[in-house]
Amino acid sequence: MYWNRVSSMYDLFETAYNRKVYRGTGTYVGSLMQPTDTVLECACGTGAISVDIAPNCRRLMATDFSEGMMKQAAKKLKHFDNVRIRKADIMHIKCRDARFDKAVAGNVIHLLPDPAGALAELERLVRPGGKIIIPTYINMAKKSAGLMVKVLEKCGLHFERDFDLESYKKFFKDMGYEDVEYHVVDGRMPCAVAVITKKK
Repeated sequence: MYWNRVSSMYDLFETAYNRKVYRGTGTYVGSLMQPTDTVLECACGTGAISVDIAPNCRRLMATDFSEGMMKQAAKKLKHFDNVRIRKADIMHIKCRDARFDKAVAGNVIHLLPDPAGALAELERLVRPGGKIIIPTYINMAKKSAGLMVKVLEKCGLHFERDFDLESYKKFFKDMGYEDVEYHVVDGRMPCAVAVITKKK
């Protein structure tokens, strides 16, 4: 699996290439948490966003499908006693409906063949009035970003979609999400954070 192969080098690569965005995305997502929140994070990877969520919430269940990534996340999150790391597929999370105040899925939606199914699963798991938070790398016509996508594809990573900000907004609108807030963490490869509030 691609993610197992790159797990030990992933933080080094992201920090070297895209440090401002890699760190800034976690900082922004962490700022959206409340001390009483129970949070689900899907595709937690090495825990880059998790480390900013954990200090700001009551409980965090961080999940990933890659065991290599989960091992890296466990190292990073070992000092937090409110974090549980679990292997899970974003399409089928074995938890009861409306269990979480917030669900986060960072930099994964553009890799999925069925993003609508993943969003439906996250919506099922979040309580009415809770938030679904989807940070995703976008291409803002920066040559280095487009080149990096091509390099990653050569290494074995398959992108189902390549978004810019407008196509990212259209993506959610086409799936029926009208009231979405967006925040862009700018840098070499920017990240657009979509925040959906589940209807009560």
